[in-house]
This record gives sequence, structure tokens and C-alpha cells, in this order.
Amino acid sequence: MVSLKPVTQHNLDAVLALQVHETQKCFVSSTAESLAQAYVHAKTAYPFAVYDDAILVGFIMMGYYEEKKYYTLWKLLIDRRYQGLGYGRAALEQGIAYLKEQFRVKEIYCGVIPGNEAASRLYQSAGFEYTGLIENGMQELRLKCG
Repeated sequence: MVSLKPVTQHNLDAVLALQVHETQKCFVSSTAESLAQAYVHAKTAYPFAVYDDAILVGFIMMGYYEEKKYYTLWKLLIDRRYQGLGYGRAALEQGIAYLKEQFRVKEIYCGVIPGNEAASRLYQSAGFEYTGLIENGMQELRLKCG
């Protein structure tokens, strides 16, 4: 069963070792960069390790974008060894549930770098829709939650 668990001193090295395929590196930040951002934005970043029972399979981070006053799916990375097995979808669903439960969100935003068709398909299959905004080289998507 897929679950989100805090990144701690006990799993930090394993989280830092997560890797995507070489061709995907232009689409997603490393976990080290993501955790550095989480540290700097400690009050508004929510990073988690993605587990299938006891096996670490990925990383997800949600956040609150203070400038725009909305919640985001900020990062999603499934290790190359576990891609194509449904973990991205399960992690996305868990992240959405987390934001709904913790913050009673009405909308969740995310961004996709043009060309990242796998992420685009995943987000759209979960109900995200393109807003038409392109910012910082990313196409914005929004999920209406209620």
C-alpha cells in the first residue's frame, strides 16, 4: 500500500539517492534541490517520501504559494526503478488527499515543463486542467476540489 511518510534522518540518504531516468532530469528537480527548497520554505513546504509498504519508491512535495495564495503540487518524482507501476498516480492521489484533509483546499495547482508528456497525462487523468498560463517555463494546471 502506498503511503506518504516524513523525510527524517532515518530515510534522508535513501531519499537523496532517488533518481529519475537521464532523459527526465530536465523535467524534475533532484531530491537534494527539493529538500533545500523545503528547508528555506519550511512553513509552507510539505515534503514526503513515497513508500510502498517498507520500500521507498519516490518523493512528493506540496506547498503553499504565498504570492498567489494557493496550494500546489510542487514536486513529484518516482525513482527510475519503480516507474510505470502506478506509484506516480498513487502518490499524486495521496498528495491531493493530504492537501484536502489538512487545509480543506478548493483548488490545487501544479506546473509541467512543456514536453513532459508523462506528467501531463498523469495530472490530466487525475482531473487537472490547463489554465493557459505559462510561468517560469512551466504550463500551469489546476484541479478543482469542490
